[in-house]
Order: sequence, then C-alpha cells, then structure tokens
Amino acid sequence: MPLNDLELLTLIAILRLGEGAYGVTIHEQIERTAGRSLSMAGVYNALDRLERQGLARAWHSEPRAERGGRARRLYALTAAGRERVKREREAALRMWRDLTPDLFGRKR
Repeated sequence: MPLNDLELLTLIAILRLGEGAYGVTIHEQIERTAGRSLSMAGVYNALDRLERQGLARAWHSEPRAERGGRARRLYALTAAGRERVKREREAALRMWRDLTPDLFGRKR
C-alpha cells in the first residue's frame, strides 16, 4: 500500500526519535526537521494508519511521576516499518541520482 508524505515523514520521525517517540515529539520532529506545519490530529491519524498497516507499533508507558501523571502512548517501527523506510529512502536516492543543480532552473 502506498504511503502519503505525512505517513513517510512520521515513520522517519519515529526512527529518528527511537523508543521514546510519542505524538508530541513526533509532531515536533516533523515540524522542526521537515519544516512542515501540521496538526496533531494529522499526526495521530497517520500513526493509526501506520499501525493498521503493521509499520508501527504502540504501547503505553508507565504513568508519569507527577501528580495526576498519565501514561504516554509510545511508538516504534516494526521490522516491516524499518524495511519500508529503507526502501523509500533508496527509491528517493535513485530518483535524485545524476541530477545536477542546473536542472532546477530549466524550463520545459
């Protein structure tokens, strides 16, 4: 099943963040690194789709130590998710190979 841009960015953010990835940190990672403004709802929708596709898994942390602390829903890539990120990266690099900066100014 094809991934949309947000799903791919979400997978990459989880990979970058490691085992401590949760909704807020994933959102911040995408906004900071990719320079994209997006809603938290968009991130959570992408996470739900990635879980259903078997590319990410979620679990709850222990409740936070502060008074009234809640558990966080943490995310990690599955083996299939890691493989998918690897394939997507390789495909993008193949597409960029042999392109030179002068092509960006060329009109068609």
